[in-house]
Amino acid sequence: MAGTAQVHLRPAEVTGRELCLKYLTTKEHFHEFLEAKGQEKPRQETEAGDPAGNDLDEPEAKRIRLEDGQTEDRQTEEAVEPGEQPQAQKRARGQNKCRPHVKPTHYDKNKLCPSLVQESAAKCFYGDRCRFLHDVGRYLETKPADLGPHCVLFETFGRCPYGVTCRFAGAHLGPEGQNLVKEGLVQAPPIRNGLDKVLQQQLRKRKIHFKRAEQALRQLSKGQLPGPTPKATVPEIMEAEGAPGQDNCDAQQAPQGPGTVPPPRGPLRTCGPLTDEDVVRLQPCEKKRLDISGKLYLAPLTTCGNLPFRRVCKRFGADVTCGEMAVCINLLQGQTSEWALLKRHPCEDVFGVQLEGAFPDTMTKCAELLNRTIEVDFVDINVGCPIDLVYKKGGGCALMNRSAKFQQIVRGMNQVLDVPLTVKLRTGIHERTNLAHRLLPELRDWGAALVTLHGRSREQRYTKLADWRYIEQCVTAASPMPLFGNGDILSYEDANRAMQTGVAGIMIARGALLKPWLFTEIKEQRHWDISSSERLDILRDFAHYGLEHWGSDTQGVEKTRRFLLEWLSFLCRYVPVGLLERLPQRINERPPYYLGRDYLETLMASQKAADWIRISEMLLGPVPPNFVFLPKHKANAYK
Repeated sequence: MAGTAQVHLRPAEVTGRELCLKYLTTKEHFHEFLEAKGQEKPRQETEAGDPAGNDLDEPEAKRIRLEDGQTEDRQTEEAVEPGEQPQAQKRARGQNKCRPHVKPTHYDKNKLCPSLVQESAAKCFYGDRCRFLHDVGRYLETKPADLGPHCVLFETFGRCPYGVTCRFAGAHLGPEGQNLVKEGLVQAPPIRNGLDKVLQQQLRKRKIHFKRAEQALRQLSKGQLPGPTPKATVPEIMEAEGAPGQDNCDAQQAPQGPGTVPPPRGPLRTCGPLTDEDVVRLQPCEKKRLDISGKLYLAPLTTCGNLPFRRVCKRFGADVTCGEMAVCINLLQGQTSEWALLKRHPCEDVFGVQLEGAFPDTMTKCAELLNRTIEVDFVDINVGCPIDLVYKKGGGCALMNRSAKFQQIVRGMNQVLDVPLTVKLRTGIHERTNLAHRLLPELRDWGAALVTLHGRSREQRYTKLADWRYIEQCVTAASPMPLFGNGDILSYEDANRAMQTGVAGIMIARGALLKPWLFTEIKEQRHWDISSSERLDILRDFAHYGLEHWGSDTQGVEKTRRFLLEWLSFLCRYVPVGLLERLPQRINERPPYYLGRDYLETLMASQKAADWIRISEMLLGPVPPNFVFLPKHKANAYK
């Protein structure tokens, strides 16, 4: 059981036997075809000085850093003395840390006051001290031109809450600049698990006490197993400063203005009759069981696994979804950006959140906080994150080597949660030292309801195939606890082979990024030769979902564009079924340059960020001046 199965690396590129020869082309011809916008033109010789046909004017951000601190242009070669062999260029891996992290400043220039955007009857709270504009005419003079004639929010819900700031405002502004409302207004579906402003203020002032978490931690520190408590104590929230004697009932029942998030389920003391659920805590045997065996589980994907993308995957048949990895310390500090990762759309019927942390106190307190403030079906612990930023702090994969802390985290969180607790982990940290088969029986005893195993170690990353033979061995070690498998699933044949190992279900990660219709292929047991126009419709749906989620003003449009471009950096690796001679495509194969069956299909296969931006302009209008995009992942940036 402890042995490591022999794994062979498949070819890095698709050969002519897999991809039809009539579609193959060279890099130069491929980009000439795209520049000619689909009309072939006579091929020219490559300019002197670069016989490989690479672009010489690469941006500075594409220079890679060497180990000795110097930089080297990837497109030029250093002088090699006669008789010496030129060194192979080092392939860029991991996160793209050289990309610019600059917050756009043009969002705050000439920004209209929210009181005017929301058409509030009350005057601005800040009065003359407000730093935003109160002159609508002056704002319209500096506002950029509209990006299109149709507003998604206005057409879907009958009213756009962004008013004159909407980048599609021409569709719903009257002759005097008033915001129009359609008859038969459709109420927008509520996005659950938002961060209430009152709760955020209490978190920042550390006014919340976690009695259940503290009691469980005291028992664990004494070496005792956490036992049942007579009462389910709600995290106490002290009164906010500046609001003495405020009634909590009135605070919860106050009408909410447009653009505000409804209060959470129970961070404050509630009114009304006392029920058994308020007094008697659920026993572990009374917890709602997580029965997802045989269902398709969309993995929590950092950056790309946002709410609009999960909506796309739900439409194609994903059964279980999970939010992006959230850092527990940031949640306890009330950071808005971190709480945004917990939001849940009404279409997500089975939904969970994933937490990352390295210490039992913060993880247990965060679990108690979320147990009372958000609606989820399960909470997942991230024990598989391989990046250095998490690993060096003791979180992610590092917990596999810290069994004492790992046990306290699982037992403590399981004690304060009323929903099932799951764990996602890798085979181990080092390539030839598997640890999962030893941890699975312990996780079962500690109270985990389900474990997902990624068939790679931290050291491997994605350089080799997932070890499904080892996953099959771990199924026996975890029994009777259900075990989900994860790794290298890009077709229904891959899914069928994975289910033959005895796992309770499969988790799909990169396969969903390359082809979100993979869930439909698995359920219908077929290969879908999807056309380029159908793929563009999928991207258009994502753009619409993004505008609904992030907003249709300038900031919302550019945020939607950014996440769309991140997704396109994965989507370009897909090879259409109709172009392959051998089915199916393997997930670790990078396709060669090829010309598609039409111009759009060829454009979607481009590996250049400029062509991804061109696709985004088809959906979201032209990009702002001086727009720069570099993908978050180096493997996508340096192509």
